[in-house]
Amino acid sequence: MTLVGGSHADHGATFSERGGREVVEEYGRADRAVRAVRNGVGVIEMGYGVVVITGDDRVEFVDNAVTNNVPSENGAGCYALLLDPQGGIETELFIYNAGERLLLFTPPDRAEELVEDWSGKVFIQDVDIREATTDFGVFGVHGPQATEKVASVLHKAGAPAGAYSFVRGSMGDAGVSVIAGDAPTGEESYEIVCAAADAGEVWMTLLSRGNGAFPFGYRTYETLTLEAGTPLFDTELRGEIPNVVGLRAALDFEKGCYVGQEVVSRVENVGQPSRRLVGIQLGDGDVTADDPLPDGGAAVFAGDAAVGEVTRACWSPTLEAPIALALVGWDTDDISAVRVDGTERPAERVDLPFVEGSEQSGRLPRY
Repeated sequence: MTLVGGSHADHGATFSERGGREVVEEYGRADRAVRAVRNGVGVIEMGYGVVVITGDDRVEFVDNAVTNNVPSENGAGCYALLLDPQGGIETELFIYNAGERLLLFTPPDRAEELVEDWSGKVFIQDVDIREATTDFGVFGVHGPQATEKVASVLHKAGAPAGAYSFVRGSMGDAGVSVIAGDAPTGEESYEIVCAAADAGEVWMTLLSRGNGAFPFGYRTYETLTLEAGTPLFDTELRGEIPNVVGLRAALDFEKGCYVGQEVVSRVENVGQPSRRLVGIQLGDGDVTADDPLPDGGAAVFAGDAAVGEVTRACWSPTLEAPIALALVGWDTDDISAVRVDGTERPAERVDLPFVEGSEQSGRLPRY
């Protein structure tokens, strides 16, 4: 559950469950929260699962399993995937080398299963794997003023530069690690990691000390990431081949063998996957925020032919229009409609990202 639920409630939060974890759904007007992040800076408590790996062979063990190179230097990280034998994404991983241990952030429902699976694959290697979700608090800082916000409250270090790199310092009396993010919301981003016991102090520091910041929840986070064109694990990535969702930031085509690599390499060498992830704007100018949105799996049409399906849709407060991500056939260039509540509604394909922020998402689909 959330580590600072009382403080969230004081700010008018409503709660929901994501992958078995309690998270803040929203604090109130979602359109106001989106604009606050786009124009300044917002903070969110993240609901990751956390895995800690120690032992002399920790880097080699993880590197042999995932799609990207695990850094050997302290203070560096990477974004990677764990695939099944058919090349489908089993989980996404944010991997950080913290000296004598690796710290892995996973979707909230994937940490326990990952520990069980990997623990059964350790033989003569010096590796210890444990779930540590309840040991840490993690807070995201997003917005064009995120760097100034972090600098105003971080002591004993400067803000890190370069996605997935991190520094150690303090906020108030709490020790923290500050990670440079990959701009999933299309804005400057950082993640603040602290001991669970210090989560309350760090949260209040981020909200009320130094430069001002606005709290936001997962509904706003999903809207911001959709506007930025960032695919999320549960809606766009789970079960898909990385090439299909254009997740090149998680792939190193030069590294050695990992499960699913043969499929990924074969798709890459063929020249194109069978499908790709695209952006769609719905309506013909007369759609409002109160109109229904397409559900995940809703059919996408080019003329009379169904050419794909929606993965996620939302009302964009920034564009004042409904937008969606969809998986469509590789050769699909023109889109004419999307099915909403059993009716075909006008739609058109648009370039990603939908919204240009202070930075471009490192996970923007690339082909």
